[in-house]
Parts: sequence; structure tokens; C-alpha cells
Amino acid sequence: MKTQNGALVEVENLTRKFGKLTAVDGVSFQVNQGEIFGFLGPNGAGKTTTINILCTLLLPTSGRASVCGYDVVKQRNQVRHCIGLVFQDPTLDDYLTGEQNLLFHAYAYNVSREVREKRLKELLTLVDLWDRRKSKVQTYSGGMKRRLEIARGLLHYPRVLFLDEPTLGLDPQTRYLLWEHIRALRQQENLTIFMTTHYMDEAENCDRIAIIDHGQIVALDTPRNLKDMVGGDVVTLQAEDNNAAVQELKERYSISAQVQDGMVVFSVPRGEEFIPEFVRGFNNHLLSIGVRRPTLDDVFLKTTGRAIREQGAAPQDFMRLMMRMRR
Repeated sequence: MKTQNGALVEVENLTRKFGKLTAVDGVSFQVNQGEIFGFLGPNGAGKTTTINILCTLLLPTSGRASVCGYDVVKQRNQVRHCIGLVFQDPTLDDYLTGEQNLLFHAYAYNVSREVREKRLKELLTLVDLWDRRKSKVQTYSGGMKRRLEIARGLLHYPRVLFLDEPTLGLDPQTRYLLWEHIRALRQQENLTIFMTTHYMDEAENCDRIAIIDHGQIVALDTPRNLKDMVGGDVVTLQAEDNNAAVQELKERYSISAQVQDGMVVFSVPRGEEFIPEFVRGFNNHLLSIGVRRPTLDDVFLKTTGRAIREQGAAPQDFMRLMMRMRR
């Protein structure tokens, strides 16, 4: 499969089954050169399975995929040399220094001594870890470890960097700072980035987002266009009887509303104009009401019918995967 129109990742009707379970169900998409492309969805939606197929760690049941023009099944070694991969769980050796962790990776990818010394300083400087290169990783903070893992994934000059839940478990401030580094690396390294996340705010960093649920892509567009598809402002209200409020909205205004976390949620054009009229004629006891612009949470709710599930990630066996990548 050859890349077309500047796409570095191409996926056609990709499916992966585990017995009777279909983890990835006929997905198709492209990732263009230089963009940050995101998979947004809950744990178990098929995000990591898709990345594992694209990184040649897992064979598809059916369908086709290519990375940098190389088939992920027939040209696995070529794919592995053009990608970098940061797993969702920590995969560093805590008893080694930051520098030693990167050198181990350089040896695994046969990076020459001349190149690795230059590259190591270059990347550690970019992620603000050059001064801590001689420190053992066990002394690093969570954010520092994540930055080191990203530097390690870039050591062999990949064209595509895969980030599987890159900020999982980090506090909001550390996540923000980490994304500043990722955006800088994207520009300086001319990278294409494919990331997965279940954090809505993190998905805002993407040029395009594919919302995936139960193994299927239910929407794919820019964050702005996805939010526009919600259909207006988002109104949330709480009544003494929320179910009765949902029924009244349907009967009087032909509005489809849902109860989410104890609140009635629906969207309308020009919400600030709708609310006064609605309050005057509402036949239930209203406890609270508010209006706001739509978010990606609202997009997920609209496309899947429910809020995203906040769940932890499954553990990874890094050494086993590294050995598989070297085969």
C-alpha cells in the first residue's frame, strides 16, 4: 500500500478479533504528514489495539494498514524503524540513569556511536533533562519520566511518533507542561504524531480527532468542526423530576434531552434566548439552569449516547514488546 496525498498512516477496514470479542471493527482513516492525530475514547474502545497493529505488535484479523508506505504485516521491520512508540504505562528502568535508558534504546536500534551521542544531547536538551541525565530515573518526577520516554522514542529519528495515553496519571499542570514539549518537538523534529487519550482537554491539542467507541469510529474531524456538530449551545438544568423535564422538552419543543449525572442536558441554537422563554413556561419545579458553548464531552455524548468512561489503562509488558519489535 503506498501513501497518498501526504498521508503517513493509512488504514482500510481494519478489524481485530479476540475470540468472539471484536476489539477493532472495520475502521478506516488516514493520518497526514506533520499533523497531530488523536483517537479519543474510553478504555476498551479499541485505541491501544489499533496502535499495537500499526506498530506491528499485533496482527490484524482483516483489513490493511500502512505506515510510511510500508505494510504493517508484510514489511514489519521497515515500519519499526520509521516509528517511535511511547506506551501508556511507564517502561523505563528506574535503576538506570536517564542517559543509560536512552543508550539502551540506541543499542537496540543499532544507532551508531557518533549519531547517538549527538542525538542524546539534542533530545535531552529539548525535553529539559540534560542536567539530570546522570541521575537515576527513580529520582525523576512523573512528568520527567514521561519526557524521557518521549525522548527515547525519538532517538532513532522516527517519522511517526505513537503516544498511547501520554499523560495518564499526571496532574493537570504537568500534563500542560508536557504538551508544551510535545508541540515543540513536533515543530523541531518535523514529526507526525498519532496519540490516544480519554482526556477531553488533551484531545484539543489535535489537528483532527477520531472518536472511537466499541471498536468503531463514530466521528472524525477537527475539534472545532466536531463541536459545531452538537447543534448549538448546551443547556443543563436540574428539576425536581428530571424525567418529567425530558418529556416536557420533547413534547413542547421537540428537543431530545438526556439525563447525565443528575442533570438534564440538551442543545439548542442561541441558548441565551431560549432560556427565558423556557423558564416562563416550564411546568416543573426548576432547581437550576445554565448554558455554555459545546465541548468534546458533548460531542462524545451526542455521538455515543453516553458520557465517556473514565477508566484506567491495562498494564503493558515492555520487555516482551521490545523483544518482539527486535525480531
